[in-house]
Amino acid sequence: MLSRLFNKRKLQILAPVKGDMLSLEQVPDPVFSEKMMGDGVAIMPEDGGIHSPIEGKVILIADTKHAIGIRANDGTEILIHVGLETVSLQGKGFETLVKMGDSVSIGQPLIEVDWNFIKENAASIITPIIITNSAEKQIEHQPIQTCIPGKTVLMTVTPK
Repeated sequence: MLSRLFNKRKLQILAPVKGDMLSLEQVPDPVFSEKMMGDGVAIMPEDGGIHSPIEGKVILIADTKHAIGIRANDGTEILIHVGLETVSLQGKGFETLVKMGDSVSIGQPLIEVDWNFIKENAASIITPIIITNSAEKQIEHQPIQTCIPGKTVLMTVTPK
């Protein structure tokens, strides 16, 4: 019993894309800034594709390819929403590299993104990374920093 209390496993959520980390409150969309979908952080991408921030299983790929969900082995669910108002692009500017149900490893490429196309055709390239079941988790945010995919720790998650 005591070991369950003191041996809570910590899950590190790593950066899925190169760029500068932002707090969710800085995201110019209330769905994210008011944490309606859950707690998390965002990144202002510089370049490169979207990579897996954790080891887990793909549980969601939006039909429009702008969002992907991954469930970690401990049950933590992460949504990576590439850009803002990108659903209207109907998949243009995105190429998914994985399928529903695929097991993914940290740093594995998930989505190729044409950032120039997204910049020209969407509200923003800001990319929120959300813990969708954050009500069940304790989340420790790391300091705002420049991110390297698969290397930089954004958040540490433990069960409540």
